[in-house]
Amino acid sequence: MTVPKSHPRYESLMKRDKIIEGIKAGIVAEAGLIAHGRGEAFDYLLGEKTIPEAELAEKIAAYHLLLAENPVISVNGNTAVLVPDELVELSKMIPAILEINLFYRSDERVIKIAKLLKEHGAILVLGETPDAEIPGLEHARALCTKQGTIAADVILVPLEDGDRAQGLKNMGKTVITIDLNPLSRTSQVSDVSIVDDVVRALPNMIKYMKNARNEGIKQENMRKEISGFNNSKNIKKILRQIRDIK
Repeated sequence: MTVPKSHPRYESLMKRDKIIEGIKAGIVAEAGLIAHGRGEAFDYLLGEKTIPEAELAEKIAAYHLLLAENPVISVNGNTAVLVPDELVELSKMIPAILEINLFYRSDERVIKIAKLLKEHGAILVLGETPDAEIPGLEHARALCTKQGTIAADVILVPLEDGDRAQGLKNMGKTVITIDLNPLSRTSQVSDVSIVDDVVRALPNMIKYMKNARNEGIKQENMRKEISGFNNSKNIKKILRQIRDIK
């Protein structure tokens, strides 16, 4: 698809094209395009930009991941095609394990996603041979690994479904999500809900991690900011912004 950069919907169209190409390549499920469109609708309401509440959540998320003992980044088809470089960079900076998790799971899709991430520099990608399940889930997203999800204390689950987010919470995990819908079950049950487009959220998290290290921010100061963060109040502020659009 050839779209001039002067087109007012250029960035949006490029993201859609990546998802479509991902479907053709067997990486993204067809339903992934529907999920992307749903998120895009909320992005319109938020002005297609990172609002202050989202940026705060991104900073808190970065601190959680830096302080974690066994952090994991969950990857699905949409995130793999939209932000493969950022996923790999973030995983190396923390460092954190990358683990593939899919609702519309097939061995072929998992292998293709793992191959894509490795082409972008990932060393270890889990998920091809799951050896555990998240209790209480009866679909393929229950499948996980003992080394990754089961051992994790903090898990970043961009573009997650609500059942799995709740399942991870029930296991005692600190759950960080990226979801443009502040009313979704995912956003509502998570410890840190980043209401932002994943293509903006991951670079912002990387930025905050670099700042924390370059500026020598102490762990106690990161913990203090985390303890002062109220996810529910943050979401309510975002909902008020959407409600008050003129």
